Amino acid sequence: MRWTDEVDATGLICPLPVLRARKRLAGMAPGAVLRLVTTDPAAAVDVPHFCAEAGHQLLSEAREGAANVWLICRHS
Repeated sequence: MRWTDEVDATGLICPLPVLRARKRLAGMAPGAVLRLVTTDPAAAVDVPHFCAEAGHQLLSEAREGAANVWLICRHS
């Protein structure tokens, strides 16, 4: 799947990955897709919760080496 923008939050701990994703998504057009890369184990809880609370659609989560890669579609 193609994405519009990316946030590399590797090495950052909670809540920074979600805060950076929130800031980037705020500047994106509705329907745009953000690729978020995290290494914090807490992101497994934080990212889905953030998406549900903010109304964004969590399209996928995948493992790439030591990182989790999330695709998030900005709500319309």
